Amino acid sequence: MGHVDHGKTSVLDVLRSANVVSGEFGGITQHIGAYQIESKNNKLTFIDTPGHAAFTEMRARGSKLTDIVVLVVAADDGVKPQTVESIKHAKAAKVPIVVAINKCDLPDADPQKIKNQLLEHELIAEDLSGDTLMVEISAKAKKNLDRLLESIVLQAEILDLKTDFESKATGIVLESKIDVGRGPVATIIVTTGTLKKGDFFVSGLRWGKIRAIINDKGQNIDQALPSTPVEILGINGAAKAGDDFIVLDNEKEAKTLSENRAQESKKGKNPLTFATQESAFSDKSSEELNLIIKSDVHGSSEAIKNAIGQIKHDEVKPKIILADIGMITETDVTLAKASNAVLIAFNVKPSKEAKKLAENEKIKISTYNIIYEVLDYIKQKMSGLLTPDVQETIIGTAQILEIFKVSGAGKVAGSKVTEGEITSSSEVRVIRDGAIIFTGKIGSIFREKNQVKQVINGQECGITVKDYIDFQKNDTIEAFNLTSKERSI
Repeated sequence: MGHVDHGKTSVLDVLRSANVVSGEFGGITQHIGAYQIESKNNKLTFIDTPGHAAFTEMRARGSKLTDIVVLVVAADDGVKPQTVESIKHAKAAKVPIVVAINKCDLPDADPQKIKNQLLEHELIAEDLSGDTLMVEISAKAKKNLDRLLESIVLQAEILDLKTDFESKATGIVLESKIDVGRGPVATIIVTTGTLKKGDFFVSGLRWGKIRAIINDKGQNIDQALPSTPVEILGINGAAKAGDDFIVLDNEKEAKTLSENRAQESKKGKNPLTFATQESAFSDKSSEELNLIIKSDVHGSSEAIKNAIGQIKHDEVKPKIILADIGMITETDVTLAKASNAVLIAFNVKPSKEAKKLAENEKIKISTYNIIYEVLDYIKQKMSGLLTPDVQETIIGTAQILEIFKVSGAGKVAGSKVTEGEITSSSEVRVIRDGAIIFTGKIGSIFREKNQVKQVINGQECGITVKDYIDFQKNDTIEAFNLTSKERSI
């Protein structure tokens, strides 16, 4: 990842050409969007993602596709807006960064200046007492590319990246197309397990049986191990970039899951949530409201950021994952979807493409031109993340006098209401010798073999409790109601 003119393609081409013979160079590799190279008995898969949006969305699906980002920065040009954008996307996706400072062969190259600029974005080089691996390279002069590969391998060892070879394969779709003669073709990266010819699979709303597996060198292979980029034939339609890919036991399972997903999709639900891992952006240790803010000028952006920084609360906090100037773009919408963020436009409008994408993805773009209205909106959204105040009111107690077995109802506690009332909608707890034995809900209440909704003080009745039958004489059944009250910041 990196700025458009900083030599990403050159670095990729040199790494690839060192590992691909001339007859294969420029073949399927360029279409597959990913390729694998070997470096000192280590296999590394490089992904040439179609833009930052796809990168973020694939990460956000929760599958561990991209493990390390190589950030390419030109030594003669410095950190540019697209470099900053790349850093933000990588950080939002919680992926470690290895920095490749390219074009170090040029006379006006200044690697130290790059390291100093990256300090502003919390990327601190090891020689500045940080923990970010930075390598000074030149794609043109083929300088230090071996060191770059060593740094990537070192980062992988630090992360202790491991996966299961024996399980059924899972993966992510990088891209998809309809090929004349071959039909639907999906490019996937296997993330776990081993993919084999003949496997039945589901990808997004599609399913199929693997007819052919083609590697990044255009060769037909019988199986693909984890981290291998391959093209597969046999899918029953075009998949979408970012869709999951899971192998199932048989055709029936694949068809059933695909049909269930299609039904969920028709209902407007996300059909993939049950089949993917937890979102890469979620942090369950504390509640955070992710924010993306685009404004007209830097002054507004700074003022809004400073004002948001003043909003303090013990249980929920605002987290700005992107604050920038300019109109709302498709990338912003995709990032908002991926990170479950609130998208705010201050004195700017979305592009036509972004507006259409937001409508399709049901992402709300909130537009404001007064700062305090932005803050009120953020506080309102934060309040929605607060756990409501729950108040308990004890409404009645009953003493268990006898235990009965009733056909169809199971064990029934023959009881007498000693205080208040017991209702069929009550929450209850069973108390024995002052200790709470069980908490649950009333199953049913009987009076003289008739089911009733309520019994009051002094009345005798039979009580069943959902999922509980271990009653004893002299136990107390305490009925209570819970009421919740929304809180605000």
